[in-house]
Amino acid sequence: MITSRLFRANHPSRIMIELSTPEGRQSGLLTDFVVMTDNLATITETEIDRVIGSLPTAGVDAALRHTLDI
Repeated sequence: MITSRLFRANHPSRIMIELSTPEGRQSGLLTDFVVMTDNLATITETEIDRVIGSLPTAGVDAALRHTLDI
């Protein structure tokens, strides 16, 4: 899950991306956001209508490792 509610960022399973950073500019999103790896969902690829951006994997990988305890 990705949210623009920045107050949700203060947790090791979450990563905040600000548009003022290189990662934020690269994301393609329009506002600062928080990736919440502690709220995972599985969807089929056919359910994806369009791509709105991309995420840097290093920070997301670290947050996922915390969430999954690996």
